[in-house]
Amino acid sequence: MTMLFLLNSITLPLLGEVALSGGILVVFFICLLAVIGFEFVNGFHDTANAVATVIYTKALKPVYAIPWSGFFNFLGVFLGGVAVAMSVLKLLPIDNIMALPVGVGACFVISVLLASIIWNLGTWYFGIPCSSSHTLYGALIGASLAFTWYYGGVGVNWDKAKEIGLSLIMSPVFGFGVAALLMWFIKDIVKSKALLHIPTGENDRPPILIRLLLITTCTLVSFFHGSNDGQKGVGLLMLILIAFLPAKFATNHAISNDKMMLNLNKTEQVLTRATTTDTASKSEILKLTTSIEKVKARLAITNTKDTVKTFKFRQQIKGVMKGLTAVIADKNIKMNDTDQATIKAASKDLNSVTDFAPIWVIATISISLGLGTMIGWKRIVVTIGEKIGNEHLSYAQGATAEIVAASTIGISSSLGLPVSTTHVLSSGIAGSMMASGGTSNLNSGTLKSIGMAWLLTLPVAMVLGLLFFVIFHLFI
Repeated sequence: MTMLFLLNSITLPLLGEVALSGGILVVFFICLLAVIGFEFVNGFHDTANAVATVIYTKALKPVYAIPWSGFFNFLGVFLGGVAVAMSVLKLLPIDNIMALPVGVGACFVISVLLASIIWNLGTWYFGIPCSSSHTLYGALIGASLAFTWYYGGVGVNWDKAKEIGLSLIMSPVFGFGVAALLMWFIKDIVKSKALLHIPTGENDRPPILIRLLLITTCTLVSFFHGSNDGQKGVGLLMLILIAFLPAKFATNHAISNDKMMLNLNKTEQVLTRATTTDTASKSEILKLTTSIEKVKARLAITNTKDTVKTFKFRQQIKGVMKGLTAVIADKNIKMNDTDQATIKAASKDLNSVTDFAPIWVIATISISLGLGTMIGWKRIVVTIGEKIGNEHLSYAQGATAEIVAASTIGISSSLGLPVSTTHVLSSGIAGSMMASGGTSNLNSGTLKSIGMAWLLTLPVAMVLGLLFFVIFHLFI
């Protein structure tokens, strides 16, 4: 251990040379293990929701359902893009963190991870379906508030926080309502006895078509859970890499300077052809052109080992992106269809300079989430399958809840919005139960526990994130 504290740098697979002092290097490794642990816990905490319905409707035995769900969670993270992952970084004062010593970033990251893991494990132990999303974003906000208290700066991106908060609040309300409507449709319009059947014994299994329906909905929820909740783990891992190794990971060095220069030149050419009679719009075009020229000049002196230059380059790219967004949205600026397509394509390519995750980061989170799904699932499954309603799940209730959950999570992922798989699915189960037998069919005790967790998770995680930052800051 003494030898490790004396190290100033170490070369690692995938990361290359990591120039960190001994103590910070140890914290870096702890943070890497912690984010893998967080995603592992997320696997058996949240993904248990996806397999509850197929297990309790006897569509699949646990020994098959768990690895099946784990595999599709893996695929969801791997193929789901990084839009949701970037919502983690866009919520934070990441530029301010990058501008300070690495120890401050280490303090921030470890505070967020500890707060998230502690609350997640606590609610899992008591079998309460609690949202890992609420936990994570609460911890991020709490640590950001503490950071701003010490260092000032822009603090939390409250516009992004409102967008995320609205998504997290509305998704379970939507899940409850749509699941109830869909269940009423099946019960009163379709009137399928096979779908409404409640399995009574171990060998009372659904007909093949219904079984395939339930397995399909489980597969979709698992995949979209990976593409949404799993992406939060990608964002957390990128936060660690940017906080500790900003020169390497604040921008995407895999994109060549030649490609960036080509996109910048194309954008400038489009701007020179754009026409407007509005003075403000002309000023916006001129400002954007100036920003592009600064980025082109910065390209000539980029250095993957220079934190200050990388930080400046990231800021300038973000400035160009902000200008492009304003120009594209400005109705006073006239461009033909070809130029509009060119500038949108260039905007997308430039966006990937700051909004990215290396393939090994995505693979690490995919594997962690997939393995976590296969362990520790039973506590949450029992709550979802047995304790939300006062009757055993019917085939229709299971399928209804998962169709609504998969649709909600899938749409949210495509929009880059985080949602809680736990709350969407459990609210869907509650909605289908109510549609089947009224409010008396709901287990008030379990719903109160879920409701209390829903209300407490965000403020508790915020307080934990803030307190941990204050405590760890004493050691900087």
